[in-house]
This record gives sequence, structure tokens and C-alpha cells, in this order.
Amino acid sequence: MDKLRLKFSKTGRAVYISHLDLMRTMQRVFSRAGVPLKYSEGFNPHAKISLILPLSVGTASLCEYMDFALTEDRDLAALPAVLDPYMPEGIRALEAYEAPGKGAELRWLRLAGVMKGGRDAAFYRDFFAQSSILVEHRAKRGMRTDDIAPSIKMARFTDIDGGAEAELILHAQEPTVSPELMISALGQDAPAYFRFTRLEAYKEDMTPFR
Repeated sequence: MDKLRLKFSKTGRAVYISHLDLMRTMQRVFSRAGVPLKYSEGFNPHAKISLILPLSVGTASLCEYMDFALTEDRDLAALPAVLDPYMPEGIRALEAYEAPGKGAELRWLRLAGVMKGGRDAAFYRDFFAQSSILVEHRAKRGMRTDDIAPSIKMARFTDIDGGAEAELILHAQEPTVSPELMISALGQDAPAYFRFTRLEAYKEDMTPFR
């Protein structure tokens, strides 16, 4: 069975599992659950699994996706219940199905989070409503400056004790705008603490990603 996709959540202590460790964890989970992953051929075979848009360490998500292939047919609807007993704390399999398209079709992410030790909600609303927001950041070929304003579809902020709650819709790939990049745009007005959770993923036309 090729071109399969697993949707899972990653919360709690699991947010501190790195990308490479998560790949190893998933391989162990499938092995212990008796679900045979397909491996590549050649001198150094590796499991045919790939994570779509891996998380930064410390970020939680209710909508993570992993593409994989199996050596035998399986009831995909029942697969999450088969895998879950072997998942580490904080990771839960939500849904398994045949992938209807490529991972590159994931274009937008809806996130929610808190920002504390900075400015109030009105300041953030005004700042991220600007028509141009230039950010200098490190890229593969060194430092570069980008305008992230066109990649922010929604930025809502509400005052809470000591800071603000935020609900965002950000472009996720080509270009990629992460909460960390947004926060860096604030410069000296950046909050001392922030934490975001991915809630939902969408295609370019804002239809749900699967």
C-alpha cells in the first residue's frame, strides 16, 4: 500500500521531540504494532515515511501529517486504534487514509496561542494590519529580508492578563511564515514569552488539507 497518510496530534511533553527523533519514534511505533512499513531498496534501506511540514521543537499541533507506505493491505480506518497503544505520551494517531494529493498542497495553517510580557492586543492588531511588514531572517543562502504581510491571512488578538491571545492564519509553504518569524518582526516590542498550537491545515484555496 503506497501513498498513505497519517494525521496525528503532538502535544504535552511530546512537543520537545525533535524531527529526527519523531521519525525514529514513528518507525518503532509501526514495528511494535506489527504494521510493516515499506523500505527503500539499495545498500542502505530506509523506511518510506516523511513528515509534512515538521514542527519546531516546543510547538504543539492538532494537525500533523505523515506520508508512509506499507508492504501489505491494512484497514486504514482501524489503523489509528492499532498504533495508539504504542505511541509515546502526547502523540495520538487521529486518522489514516490514502493520500489524495501531495504534501506540497498544504499552504495555510490556522494557529492559536498566547503572547505574554509584551504589548496589548490593540498594538498587535495595528502592527500586523500594516500593508508591509519587513523581516530580516536567516535563509539557506544567508540573511535576507522579506515582506511577510501578504502571507498573513488573519491575525486576531484579544487582551488577557499579562498579554494577549492570538488566532492566526499563516502561509505555511513557499513562502513559509511561522509564528517565530512573526514575533521577530516585532523587534523590541516582541513578547517575552509566546506559545502557539497548530489547529487546522488548508490548501491554497482554503479548503481543508488531507
